[in-house]
Amino acid sequence: MSELVLDQASRWYGNVVAVNGISMTVRPGITGLLGPNGAGKTTLIAMMSGFLAPSAGTVTLDGTTVWRTTSVYRDIGLVPEREVSFGYLTGRQFVLANAELHGLPDPGAATERVLEVVDMVDPAARRIGTYSKGMRQRVKLASALVHDPAVLLLDEPFNGVDPRQRLHLMALLRRMGAEGRTVLFSSHILEEVEQVARQIEVVVSGRHAASGEFGEIRRLMTDRPVQYVVAADDDRRLAAVLIAEPSVVAVSLRPEGGVAVSVSDFGSFAVRLPRIARHEGLRILELAPTDDSLESVFSYLVGG
Repeated sequence: MSELVLDQASRWYGNVVAVNGISMTVRPGITGLLGPNGAGKTTLIAMMSGFLAPSAGTVTLDGTTVWRTTSVYRDIGLVPEREVSFGYLTGRQFVLANAELHGLPDPGAATERVLEVVDMVDPAARRIGTYSKGMRQRVKLASALVHDPAVLLLDEPFNGVDPRQRLHLMALLRRMGAEGRTVLFSSHILEEVEQVARQIEVVVSGRHAASGEFGEIRRLMTDRPVQYVVAADDDRRLAAVLIAEPSVVAVSLRPEGGVAVSVSDFGSFAVRLPRIARHEGLRILELAPTDDSLESVFSYLVGG
């Protein structure tokens, strides 16, 4: 049962800060590392796996510094986001090479065992260059598992895979977590993380924005003011009426037309808006969200 601990870990490149003073503990089971693209997830995973030194702070596995402690690498398996560049090798050759690099006593047996785990025994005779995205993900996972690590780190493992392969990968990760491994995977999609992980760590712009069970994170993301544009045949009268609504936090007229509305409880607002329109004799022409991107949600978490 292994724990990865980051204590004020930072990483910068010249004047660019990729990760800024992050402290978190990754325990046995499945943890989702959630954040928009460019948030620093890949840099964090590179530091956790020992491929990148922290510029400040520490990353330890069961109390031992990860960076440049080669004995620790036997306990860590990494599935990087980047594609496998050895397309000329068969899947079996690729996994076997990693088994031999780890100095396993019987690399052939370890290779066959892990190919069976990821359901790649038959395709393993084909060259990796002929694989689909999902098959390449599975052979990378086999390579990461061949030395039976206690810790498994995966960088955006579901990117580009089809729905059936995504379900298969999710089932594999759940199995790894149930075995008592410490599994962390990154994603920029909340729904993906919710389906697999119980614990979620949120990073935004290199900072640790939130931490908790997935229900807590979902509430943090949904219990926030949401921005909408409402257009009517009389925007000024609509704005005057909306400002009195309990669910409305702020209202402003937009120069290009329509009313910008900040809503704290969209369910209540959605029920009230048609009634307001009927009562006031207004005709609603448009109702649209203006900040439905993940970046806006994450930015709210940081600001909060």
